[in-house]
Amino acid sequence: MKINSQMTVLIVEDSPTLVVAYQEYLRNEPCKVTYLQTGQEALKHIKKHVPNAILLDLGLPDMDGMEILKYINEHQLPCSVVVVTAQGSVNIAVEAMRNQAFDFVEKPFDGQRIIVTLNNALKNQQLKNKLELYKKIDRFKYFDFIGASPPMQAVYQMIDNAASSKATVFITGESGTGKELCAEAIHKRSPRNNKPFVALNCAAIPKDLMESQIFGHVKGAFTGAINDQEGAAVQADGGTLFLDEIGDMSLDLQSKLLRFIQTSTIQKIGGNKSRKVDVRFICATNRDPILEVQEKRFREDLYYRLHVIPIALPPLRERGDDILLIAREFLGKYAKEENKLFINFTAETEVILLNYDWPGNIRQLQNIVRNVVVLNNGKHVIPEMLPEPLNKLSKKYKIPIGNSKLVSSATSTFSRRKNIQPLWQVEKEAIQHAIALCDGSVSKAAGLLEVSPSTLYRKCQSWEKKEVK
Repeated sequence: MKINSQMTVLIVEDSPTLVVAYQEYLRNEPCKVTYLQTGQEALKHIKKHVPNAILLDLGLPDMDGMEILKYINEHQLPCSVVVVTAQGSVNIAVEAMRNQAFDFVEKPFDGQRIIVTLNNALKNQQLKNKLELYKKIDRFKYFDFIGASPPMQAVYQMIDNAASSKATVFITGESGTGKELCAEAIHKRSPRNNKPFVALNCAAIPKDLMESQIFGHVKGAFTGAINDQEGAAVQADGGTLFLDEIGDMSLDLQSKLLRFIQTSTIQKIGGNKSRKVDVRFICATNRDPILEVQEKRFREDLYYRLHVIPIALPPLRERGDDILLIAREFLGKYAKEENKLFINFTAETEVILLNYDWPGNIRQLQNIVRNVVVLNNGKHVIPEMLPEPLNKLSKKYKIPIGNSKLVSSATSTFSRRKNIQPLWQVEKEAIQHAIALCDGSVSKAAGLLEVSPSTLYRKCQSWEKKEVK
């Protein structure tokens, strides 16, 4: 693998003599090199511009270089670090490797050793960057989410970015869009993933019991309180507390919740002792929170305390081919549960699924697929199997499958050719032709070609790479 000329290297070294040596060694290397003398300068630089690789001296004038390595490791920065030191003890080498140093070089060293080590570090980071990019492009599943559409890729990225923080996350979205799945994904992606995730649905719990559910109560605090009970706040200590449909919480309880968030302190109903707890708050609502604040149904101070990292989940109708990915997942799951033979949807059925508005979002799609599997038999889901209101769309979106004109057109196109093209070019033409006939819809074309939309997307990416070469 050749090193990209855009790759960047930071050298943190306080010895002017060694800096001159580095400059001489790396004069012909295809990368951009920055030299800094102190740890504070290096940290400031890294926070603004993360280099691809660092040659890091441990004996810096203002700090131990190991602190810089720890910072890079704790923040999981995309950077390969080569530790360079005159203190060549086993303990230091072990500590460097524990903090994910790429390599360890002991002074004095020769130029060839530095060049080889640095090139290996850059190649390592180049591969890591490509792998991360591939993961982001190809994320059709993310924890319990299913979806490869651009809106969902943006949601996955937001979860990645927010997970390591303790900042409160405010999730909005229509009913059935997966707000609890989003909260669970944040928790699982976070450093708190080995601690409890406790979810409360504020709309499902009677208002007079909600305070007890959150803060707990002591025996005799109210009628029916026959025992002491810990609330969700204590149960989630060290982990994550998810408050779903927080817009249904009473204003009085909102005030107590605000105080809890500000102080991290709770007191059971009927109790006289306070207790500190460490929870990460995630809340969600299917309402417009700004409108709720304007209508005085939601405290403005609580809203701004909770609305630190907003994540808006897109409705299913805006997620394109994700509809089919999710529907196929449900079909396979329920066919297995019900011992049915269903394996896929016909092209006509997929067109109907793609063109329906899905007011109930994923939850509605799930119920539709389960209805089909339970009440019908066969290998392919045809439009006639769909329940209302989707069955009424079958005539509107009916498409001709066995199009003899299309077949004869393709045959005549091949017969007119006087040379043989590479198979990928022939495949590319056929797929582009199918997409054009389907008015640009990749999903419809995939249905007619009897492949998944994700397959077509991957092929398009591979063509782009071939054309670049």
